[in-house]
Amino acid sequence: MIYKFKSKADGDLVMLEPNGRQILDILGKTTGAHGIILPAEIPGAISALEAAIVQDNAARRAATAEAKAHEMDSVSLQQRAKPFITMLQRCAKDNVEVVW
Repeated sequence: MIYKFKSKADGDLVMLEPNGRQILDILGKTTGAHGIILPAEIPGAISALEAAIVQDNAARRAATAEAKAHEMDSVSLQQRAKPFITMLQRCAKDNVEVVW
């Protein structure tokens, strides 16, 4: 499954299922085929993602040398969430929702 996040304030944002599910789990949203983030929820969503990024970055720094060598090929939560946070910020500015 692919998550396709849409809003009137930004272009579509497409994520593979594991990554989209991770983002939605952080936001406390149902990971079904459809959903919505209302404008009033956006500030909290941005804060939740930013807090999760801080935790993810700390966990990555605490990893062993072997794990660090392996994660060089992986993409961090910060890299995956940045476009989503940008979308949320634009939606907050325009007072529009995000749907998937």
